[in-house]
Amino acid sequence: MFLALEDFRAAYQHIRPHINLTPVLTSETLSKRVGANVFLKAELFQKAGSYKVRGPLNVLAHMSREEKARGIICSSAGNHAQGVARAARMHGIPATVVMSRAARSVKIEATRGYGAEVILHGDIWDDAYAHSQVIAAERGLTYIHPFDDPRLVAGQGSVGMEFIEQVPQLDAVLVPIGGGGLISGCAMAIKAINPKVRIIGVEAAGAPGMKRSVEAGRVVTLDSVGPMIDGLVVRRVGEYNLEVVRAYVDDIVLVPEDRIFAAVVFMLERLKIVAEGAAAAPVAALLEGLVSLPPGANVGCIVSGGNLDLTMLRDRSFN
Repeated sequence: MFLALEDFRAAYQHIRPHINLTPVLTSETLSKRVGANVFLKAELFQKAGSYKVRGPLNVLAHMSREEKARGIICSSAGNHAQGVARAARMHGIPATVVMSRAARSVKIEATRGYGAEVILHGDIWDDAYAHSQVIAAERGLTYIHPFDDPRLVAGQGSVGMEFIEQVPQLDAVLVPIGGGGLISGCAMAIKAINPKVRIIGVEAAGAPGMKRSVEAGRVVTLDSVGPMIDGLVVRRVGEYNLEVVRAYVDDIVLVPEDRIFAAVVFMLERLKIVAEGAAAAPVAALLEGLVSLPPGANVGCIVSGGNLDLTMLRDRSFN
């Protein structure tokens, strides 16, 4: 079930007409601060504000005409909702999105703005997921999983494929982890092009689902999750994603929530980049010295999205 470079290139052919080729940014300030040459893959400039539109576009390309006519449904903390809604609108497919009540208002309104029906249910993604399965069965809708689907992973992995082709000299790439869709796709795509590149996952310390699962050798369901960073809050990572991470990812580091928020502010103030919490996690890992890199290494960070709720900044202290 592992994907080859040909799978990612085929997925890219499906989605390329509908997405932006996002830029790679550099920062002398950040590079000096961490002692490495840092490259930022800026998916905040992607359509719908994050990489999440890529995977659904590839899934839709594999659906039958009958499935498209009945419509699709997903569950999401926010960015997957927008990605699915945007992809559905591009293809003229009705979309329903179940989001947790904790979802940021900016993401809820953006999802509705793309024409999707939004249903709020539960406190975290796992609650919304369970409710979406009930609705899917009742209405005969096709469910678009946010991470545990090889077709979706092939689309998400196009981020890594683009990145390594834009910056072939990368020695390591840091990728945020929620359920595991982005890192599993990027790890396979990047390693297919250059197996020597280190892939390092970054999780919030309060939601270490992937790291715990790798250590246990099976998917572990967390009893509770601590962070308020919606893109990183998942109690149970994907089965498929775990198998890929075990085979392709070199390390996973955990970053405290307050340091991730501090990285959001650092990127705003010093880099002039609007990154949401999950997207700032790789930079936070570098700023906190959690990744061992030789001097002068070329390290990439996937800045996965820019759908930042500014009220989160107003309400927090970064001392």
